[in-house]
Amino acid sequence: MSHVRALTRGDRRRNERLTRLRSIVRREFAVVAVDLALAKQAAVVADHDSRVLGRRMFSGDAWVIDDILDWAGPVAAKAGFAGVVLGCEPTGHRWKPLLDRARARGVELVCVNPMLVHRGREEEDFTRDRSDFKDATIIAKRVTELRCYVPYVLEGHWCRLRHLGARRADQLVAAGSARQRLRDLLECAWPAVLSTASKPLDTLTWRVAMAVSTDPARIMAMGFDAFAAAVRDELPRWGGSRRNLRILRAIFDAARTPGGVATEQAAACERAAYALDDWHHALGQLADVEARMIEVLDTLELSTLVTTITGLSVVGAAAILAETGDPARFDCARTWVKHAGLCPRANESGNFHGITTVSRRGRPGLRTAAWRAIWGALTHNPVYTARYTHLTTRETNPLRPGQARTALAAALLRQLFVVVTRRVAWDPAVAAGTTKEVAPQAA
Repeated sequence: MSHVRALTRGDRRRNERLTRLRSIVRREFAVVAVDLALAKQAAVVADHDSRVLGRRMFSGDAWVIDDILDWAGPVAAKAGFAGVVLGCEPTGHRWKPLLDRARARGVELVCVNPMLVHRGREEEDFTRDRSDFKDATIIAKRVTELRCYVPYVLEGHWCRLRHLGARRADQLVAAGSARQRLRDLLECAWPAVLSTASKPLDTLTWRVAMAVSTDPARIMAMGFDAFAAAVRDELPRWGGSRRNLRILRAIFDAARTPGGVATEQAAACERAAYALDDWHHALGQLADVEARMIEVLDTLELSTLVTTITGLSVVGAAAILAETGDPARFDCARTWVKHAGLCPRANESGNFHGITTVSRRGRPGLRTAAWRAIWGALTHNPVYTARYTHLTTRETNPLRPGQARTALAAALLRQLFVVVTRRVAWDPAVAAGTTKEVAPQAA
């Protein structure tokens, strides 16, 4: 006996999305697909059965799109089409000139996920054969199948926040790389200095002392009083005001018996000084870009709202929002979580029920930003702490610590979505599930 079920919310949203795409990829329009590259662009004009009506290679960067459209228009008209729709892969920043010039000419642009193009190569003839025109043909086929999306256009303060977020990510990598390089070099050339504090690289006095000199021989030649005075003079440049004399004495004693590989000590210590300078520079750049991100959130009048989520900093919220732009463009909070790749991935068929994991399909930077933010929130947010404890200690299907943090990262995104889009303060009672009342709207 069959059971008729009503359409789910997911079915309805999928149908709405396909309807929107069909209003753009109209059947009376031919598809102009462009395989983007650095110095040449392969263009194909195709019908809705992916039959190629014309193809041509254009020399130049992505800004030759005007020439491509000038050529493609008559080809499509000759085949009986009323116009064209443009399709491409979102390759780096190269799709943005296409979007800019296409919309200026009244032509719509849709993008195809590169993974679909990659898998489409084998679907064509089972060989994974790759060429520029073949990729363009696959792009055209995916567009006619509506396996594409309308790209999001960043504007104004959201555009600035996106670029500042990318800059911050670069500086985090640079700072982490320089920090690790410093530790590695000192482990080889001066291992004793790494035992002078419980967490030396997190200790300001230790870092300032290394800024004075990473060479134990030079520190010994200075004498303790001169060394301590040099550290005192260097402190303001690192944002400090007081020295820890106990750590300074331990560093000076470690300079007497540095240990390490003697033949490489001088050269490695010199390179360690460069690594420390790189680290200090990256930290300065990081502080600058984070201040600018806070400025953008202040302009958007979001700084006070996002920090109502206990344990979430303005920078942490800005890093999340920088990855997506205005969250109001998403249908709901769950869509935002899906965009991050933190939604549950079903693994069941008939009577089989496998292990459920997160999809990991989405924007990795958003997933990372949410993951970093939840570490700080767990320490200070009693709602998240209680939820973490419950998830890891419940009798049925307890989660491992990493799984519980992932679940909380998804919850953080859902709650941040509501705070930002509805302009309401975070309510711990609602977050804990003890009430369904909505907090009053913020002024």
